[in-house]
Formats: sequence, C-alpha cells, structure tokens
Amino acid sequence: MTPAAVPVGYVFPSNEWVAAYREAIRASAAYRAASLEWTHGPVALVLPAAPDIGIREAVGIWLDLERGECREAKLVSQEAAREAAFVLTAEYRYWKQIIRKELGPVAGIMRRKVGLQGSLPIVVRFIKSAEELVEAATRVPTKFLDE
Repeated sequence: MTPAAVPVGYVFPSNEWVAAYREAIRASAAYRAASLEWTHGPVALVLPAAPDIGIREAVGIWLDLERGECREAKLVSQEAAREAAFVLTAEYRYWKQIIRKELGPVAGIMRRKVGLQGSLPIVVRFIKSAEELVEAATRVPTKFLDE
C-alpha cells in the first residue's frame, strides 16, 4: 500500500501562500535586521491576469511593512495594490523566477521584467531588505500553477 500523496505546497498566489509568506517574513531575523529603518510604507506585488494558468484577473499581494515587521500580508485587487507606496508588477513567470532566486527583484527592475511604482533610490537603498523578502518567499512550500 502506498501512502497518499502529500501536497507539494501552497498555490502561488493564494490566501494560504500569502499567510505562509507573512509567517516566513515574521520569522526572519535577517529581514528584521535589514529593515529596521524601513518607514516608507506598504509594498504590493502585482501579477497581471494569466487566464492560461487560471489567473482570471490581476491580483496583488499587499505587504504592510514597517521597521522590520510584517504587520499584515493579504491578497488584494490590482486597484487596491496600486495604493501601496511601492508597487512591483511582473508577469507570473518572473515572479516564479524571483521566488526561485533565479532573478533578483532589483535586477528584474533594471532589466524591465519588473515594473516599479515608487522611488528606485529607496528600493536600491533597501536592497538587503528586498533580498531577505525573497529569501522568506523561498521558505514557503510553493506550488506554481503552470507546473
């Protein structure tokens, strides 16, 4: 008798994935240390619609970040996401590369694979924070919709 298959991870994006990501950020001492001076407001990650993999409309991941703390993380509409101080927008394939550490978020901005609404000099100043947010994402067991 073979054991039942165990789910590979949380579907990206989903409420469950975002909740696990929030906990991974909160558990990261490296993120806290790198972000103690972050007072620049929420960050939103936006994924445009990708109907071919089941994302019917654009979706945002809202991260309420302040001085090394992730006060809240939630799925929001694209319109709500646009209210964040910093909005990073990328196609699903690029978010997947970022989560897998195949593409850095700042490199993605520079290569025009990730759009940025907000101050690039501030993002560059907090590059270690961005790297630690990616590192937290790598700790979330993730199931990608296109696999």
